[in-house]
Amino acid sequence: MPAVTAPAHQKGDYLVDYEEKKFEDVKAAPGEKALVTFHTVAFEGSIGLVNLLQASRLIQKGFETSVLLYGPGVTLGVQRGFPKLGDEAFPGHLNFNNRIEKIMADGGKVYCCRFALQALYGHGEGSLIPGIIPISPLDVLDIVLLHRRDNAFILDTWTL
Repeated sequence: MPAVTAPAHQKGDYLVDYEEKKFEDVKAAPGEKALVTFHTVAFEGSIGLVNLLQASRLIQKGFETSVLLYGPGVTLGVQRGFPKLGDEAFPGHLNFNNRIEKIMADGGKVYCCRFALQALYGHGEGSLIPGIIPISPLDVLDIVLLHRRDNAFILDTWTL
């Protein structure tokens, strides 16, 4: 029977070379835009948080960045907390709220479809994180088309 002779990993060990970068660090040219769309349910997987982090990274790279919450994506933008709004029930419970607030504080715009908010998830505009801009369901396609017309980078986030 084979024996394991390598020592076990220890806290503080590096398992990968996280500093090596293969590609140039792309920065936005003046006026370049980005749109990150979300059609994913909060807490149903990592994609919502990962692409909110990508939206923050686009802002850091100089892109005029917008986030679109529609369909189940509106669940990313509602206020949370337990036992009161804003209280973090467990570590990471407010990751979405905190990241969206940071995106807006850093100059990003966050839009939320009113139809999905009310008709699908039973929330009103008062449920949204302050600063999120509610939009008509007819604006959901138009914001994408406007960004396309402006040759913006568009990152679509879809999960079912």
